[in-house]
Amino acid sequence: GTGELFEKFLAALGGRLDAVVVRYPQEPYDYDALLPFARAALPLGRPFVIVAESFSGPIGISLAAERPIGLCGLVLCSTFARNPRLSLSALANWLQVIPLDALVNVGLTAALGGKADPRLRAQIDRVVRNIPRAVLRARLRAVLRVDASELLADVDTPIRYLQASHDMAVPRSAANFIQKIKPDSRVVRVNGPHFLLQVSPDAAANEIVRFATSVSRDR
Repeated sequence: GTGELFEKFLAALGGRLDAVVVRYPQEPYDYDALLPFARAALPLGRPFVIVAESFSGPIGISLAAERPIGLCGLVLCSTFARNPRLSLSALANWLQVIPLDALVNVGLTAALGGKADPRLRAQIDRVVRNIPRAVLRARLRAVLRVDASELLADVDTPIRYLQASHDMAVPRSAANFIQKIKPDSRVVRVNGPHFLLQVSPDAAANEIVRFATSVSRDR
């Protein structure tokens, strides 16, 4: 939620879209508390799409369900509407005693597909080190407890789901669940790990630009 990992993705957009990066406060907030910060970043008086990546999927869904004026579409990237690993739900009650650094290292290795560019891994490690541990615990707890299914059902805008071909963090069942609720949503597979916008920025940017162009044209 720091917004510090989108440099390559923004460069890949090449000015084709006017992108606004939402930066969450580094406080131990849950999804409900973070939603207003994302809502405040929505543009006024012009068409736009919401791109919600990873942790932010439920926030993007919540905003789209509000049907703000100007919203043309919702892009969900390597993300979920509810806890993508239901078997791990019980961990939410134990996050205060689980060794967090070890858990984060395992998660980052999975999210990067195990063969990350050392420079990218170093950048991510630096960002994570600077996030208070209470914030990381709150983010993990929020993911384990979230269920935005009913809000997803209220979304009436086109949905495009970018699915990483080698996502070891969010399983394919997360996209399947979204399609079950919204059959008209389209899943596009992009080669890369969970950190799709960081590892495959050009391919992801091209898909998002195509989607944004088509939905804005259809308004």
